[in-house]
Amino acid sequence: MIARNVDETNRRLSKEPMMAGAQIKRFLILHKELDADDGELTRTQKVRRAFVDERYSELIAAFYDGSTEKYVETEVTYEDGRKGKIRATVRIADARVHGSPSPRAVREAAE
Repeated sequence: MIARNVDETNRRLSKEPMMAGAQIKRFLILHKELDADDGELTRTQKVRRAFVDERYSELIAAFYDGSTEKYVETEVTYEDGRKGKIRATVRIADARVHGSPSPRAVREAAE
């Protein structure tokens, strides 16, 4: 289901010369939701990017090094205050990239 939506989004982006280069190339589904109790989000649901970067650094590295999956262990805090660990192998998928932007469109977007 997610792969179909990514493909459809990429297909639509490919038809827009200024946006074709913004197509999704790889994606993954995290093994847990980002949560304010775990420090990953603010109470207003904004992502704490530096914290997420540090906590998921190995997963981010695997995303960019071409890996197809990565085993992760993450400490979580439950609503009642107890702590636990979630262990999972996260699959990293390649998305289909449609067409390629013309060099002129890329140059204009950068200007």
